[in-house]
Amino acid sequence: MNTLLSARALCAAAMTLLAGCGPAIDYGNTPTVPVASGAAIQPPDFSGPEGSSKLREHAEAALTGKTIAWVPQAMGLPLTEIWTRVMREEATARGMKFELRDPNWNATAGLQAVSSLIGERPALMVIHNPNVQIYASELKRAEEAGIPVITVNMVSNYKTAAYVGPEWQQVGRMLGEEIIRQCGSGTGTSGKVSIIQGELTSGVSIEQMQGLSAALAADKGIQVVSTQAANWDATRAHDITATVLQQHPDLCATVGFWSTMTAGVHEAIKAAGKLAQVKVYASGGEGKVDCQHVDSGQITKVLSYNSPDQAKAVIQVASVLLQSGAPPQAFRIANYSTLHWMEKGHYDPALCYDWTR
Repeated sequence: MNTLLSARALCAAAMTLLAGCGPAIDYGNTPTVPVASGAAIQPPDFSGPEGSSKLREHAEAALTGKTIAWVPQAMGLPLTEIWTRVMREEATARGMKFELRDPNWNATAGLQAVSSLIGERPALMVIHNPNVQIYASELKRAEEAGIPVITVNMVSNYKTAAYVGPEWQQVGRMLGEEIIRQCGSGTGTSGKVSIIQGELTSGVSIEQMQGLSAALAADKGIQVVSTQAANWDATRAHDITATVLQQHPDLCATVGFWSTMTAGVHEAIKAAGKLAQVKVYASGGEGKVDCQHVDSGQITKVLSYNSPDQAKAVIQVASVLLQSGAPPQAFRIANYSTLHWMEKGHYDPALCYDWTR
């Protein structure tokens, strides 16, 4: 897996922290208190015949009964429903409590939820940031209070203890390279491309756009004729596409920064009689819905980040952070998601995760 630091390496990293960090007195629902400056963290000694029992007791003490608090951008979406179901199952299997706070697309309510949780002191928080700024100061305050934070898919300007999700510039590059293969120089097409972003200030849009722009700039046959934000709304993505097709009836491809939003462009392309001409690309992790998107022809290809695996990774990383005994500021790690192309007749059925079963 393409990671800055794999889950297996986290414990080792925790033992080689910069001077000044030390083992926590208690890493449950109370703030972390480091030892005196200059002290080095020493790993527990689990050698000998009783070592395995001691290791198990260590893990159980760090995890059992501890609360993981989860603040998504909104529930009711395939992506967040998948994350929530799998995270809850994985946390429960480890004896942990799992608490959901759903702001339902209301960033102010989400900020209030994060602020409230700091006072309640869960063992760890998992956050899906609406944009790079709105939660930044509160996430910093949470970690200063000893509560480690894992951000999922959408980073904040404040980089928390851990990030789980795609490396979005890589996603953008891969989408751009695929578009060049279909619409670039020598393909006999117009080379015209429409880009539909999510929210302009989200980490997904900012970083995916950086990678996509760099990739498309490598082929002079590509002409980006529209770059607009649909704010994750499929209806708005449809309307943007309809307007672009009126202005550029020879459009070759459209690319969207989330498959659920991008699925909205299909009807606009169909109404314009361009289904055989305009290819549709997107990134996503919507389980069975993405399989339906490609099987029906709504989306030509989806670059999937496998949301069930992401949710498992979140709890694995959380488990390591809590067992480490180190304060949140000791970690700045990323577990980047493996990416999978999906197109009709060519995808791993495991990506068709059904969260409703």
